[in-house]
Amino acid sequence: MAYLLTILTILALLAPIGAACCWLLNNPRQDVPTGLATLLGKFLATFIHRCRVQGREHLPVSRHPGPLVVVVNHTAGIDPVLVQVACPFYIRWIMANRMRLPQFEAVWQFFEIIGIDQESRDAAAIRASLRVLNDGGVLGIFPEGGIERPPRQLRPFAPGVGLLVSRGKARVLPVVIDGTPATPTAWGSLFRPSHARVRFFPVIDYPAMNMSAGEIVKDLQARYQAWTGWPINSRPAPTAESPASTS
Repeated sequence: MAYLLTILTILALLAPIGAACCWLLNNPRQDVPTGLATLLGKFLATFIHRCRVQGREHLPVSRHPGPLVVVVNHTAGIDPVLVQVACPFYIRWIMANRMRLPQFEAVWQFFEIIGIDQESRDAAAIRASLRVLNDGGVLGIFPEGGIERPPRQLRPFAPGVGLLVSRGKARVLPVVIDGTPATPTAWGSLFRPSHARVRFFPVIDYPAMNMSAGEIVKDLQARYQAWTGWPINSRPAPTAESPASTS
């Protein structure tokens, strides 16, 4: 009887640990470190940014919906976190090299961030991005190339998004973000309280439309302007920090 009680006690102690591990593994990459990062992201989204998510019905339910490009307007450094924690699939984000702080290089490598040089036509970044799509993955892009400043004004979309969608034969999941905090730096927005909103729109099957890269960019820009009602700010982009963008 004592032996049975010992076994039951051990099982009772291990059960919560097992449940916690299973919960942490329930993430797009199905590993514990990603689970911990997801937990932090959800804390930020829920308690710091009071994020409302609309249009969840437009999200692909599969963990492997690619090739897919997630296109997001850029309002703050918290943007990729808010989008990722709302999605059931893993997103490979494109990040401007100037934001790739060397002290966090282990983080960038763990999340397989694709660095891009915005000052030139970065062929290496384009090839890396196309490999993601050709392998059926999901790519995350901020086509404005920087944070919208002043807020609630769209910046012109860079041609790179059209190139990747066209050459990667990828569908597009459009996302509109607003309500995030306006801070001097991108990183300053992570822990600044806000009432953010993330809106997912229906997936656009550009490969079926047979559009050119330029036509895709123009179509996306027009859709975002219609969805937001914001004007296009064509002035040169400010030099403020930006955590993830494409050229």
